[in-house]
Amino acid sequence: MLADEIADRWPRLFHMAEAGSWPSIQRHGLLSTQALCDLYDVRQPHRDDLLARKRPQSVQLAHTEHGTAWVRDNKPINETVLRRTLVGMDEASWYRTLNSRVFFWLSEERLAKLHAAYRGRRHDLLVVSTAKLLAAHGGEVELCPLNSGAVHAGAVVTRGAETFRRIADYPWEERRRITRREPVVELTVPYAVRDIADLVEDVRAL
Repeated sequence: MLADEIADRWPRLFHMAEAGSWPSIQRHGLLSTQALCDLYDVRQPHRDDLLARKRPQSVQLAHTEHGTAWVRDNKPINETVLRRTLVGMDEASWYRTLNSRVFFWLSEERLAKLHAAYRGRRHDLLVVSTAKLLAAHGGEVELCPLNSGAVHAGAVVTRGAETFRRIADYPWEERRRITRREPVVELTVPYAVRDIADLVEDVRAL
């Protein structure tokens, strides 16, 4: 599948950020947790707590120049099952893999599930043009066939170094045989999307 075929099938992408984040996102771009730690000058040992370990709660960062920002928890990761299903890396490497990228949902159904999990908090929803994002970042984009931030007790699907694949390397036929309805679950961009303000079609309050 080519980039234009992806854009035709999934014309919009969705990213849910903490309420009030949009002005900062406009200034700095949409940042991965790693990029956010760089911007906020997060030092050790707190840096490894955020990037290489499970976060049982969301964490607020503060900076004299940049103000505050939130790093979302990853409560849905069952670490016992994660250890059993990881291939080719340890848990710290997996957390670093997740924290080094920006995530977009391809479906509003997936977005709704994430929103339901944080129903007590207000959010900014970024609706992004898939065609524009792929035109600007298609060479960097990596796709994922599962919800990489959730590892439930009954999970059997392996994850690891081969979970995120470039568009040209993504196993499209294999994924279509498994589920034609949702061959891709997440679209990711490594580190940051600096020009996100040029790619956004709408920003909504959730």
